[in-house]
Amino acid sequence: MKLSQYPVYAQSALLALVLALVGYLVIRWTALELDAATLFALGLLLGGLVVPLLTRLPTPEAIPTTTLYVGNLPYRANEASVRALFENFGQVLSVRLMKDKQTGKRRGFGFVEMPTEAALAAQQALNDSEFQQRTLKVREANERKDEEEANDQAQT
Repeated sequence: MKLSQYPVYAQSALLALVLALVGYLVIRWTALELDAATLFALGLLLGGLVVPLLTRLPTPEAIPTTTLYVGNLPYRANEASVRALFENFGQVLSVRLMKDKQTGKRRGFGFVEMPTEAALAAQQALNDSEFQQRTLKVREANERKDEEEANDQAQT
């Protein structure tokens, strides 16, 4: 059982309790004449100072992500419905549905960013599956070309 598999708030609560008890025992061991409530409060204070140092949220750079291209989306699909569909396979970091610049209407495709393992599972399960009476096309998105590369290609 790894402590890191639990949410940060559960890790923090457990560590705070353990450190409060350790603080209680240390202060009790020093033979200071304090009541139990004061000793426990000092232990909690010690825990409150140490817990943030011991628990850290994973940084976004630490989680390898994959962006999926999702094509043939129904025009009535919105970000919430696409997010709900992909959340069946893991955490969804972002959903971007493309819209036409002039009309503001959806163009029928978008991008979903997920952790790599969840993205692979979603891609395998959802490619060629039906969503709101449309057959989805799900694959790993191509890297976005820089504007300089696009301009160079346009000039040649």
